[in-house]
Amino acid sequence: MSKVAVATSDGFTVNEHFGHAKFFRVYELGENGHTFLEVRDAVAACQHQLGHDTTRFDKIIELLSDCDALLVQKIGEGAAAYLISRNVRVFEVSGSIDAVLDKFIADRIL
Repeated sequence: MSKVAVATSDGFTVNEHFGHAKFFRVYELGENGHTFLEVRDAVAACQHQLGHDTTRFDKIIELLSDCDALLVQKIGEGAAAYLISRNVRVFEVSGSIDAVLDKFIADRIL
């Protein structure tokens, strides 16, 4: 079993930029499919006028610390490097959440 956090604005598609995400939907992945667990509220990590705030990155890392991966539509190079340096697996993907999670399970990505 793996647990993933998905950045989404509508609850149906992976369509949110990491830095703009106000919440993450958390799913558990298993051999027989995936199960929605909960929504976790977050403060957007990127404030356009302020740029990147690693304190906000750290809060999101803590919020999602029990997840094996983070799925986002887009993430900047600096933010991705910061997350990776803290052992957070982050994937840029897009499409329906169901299709993306099914592909992760079928391809045994996690």
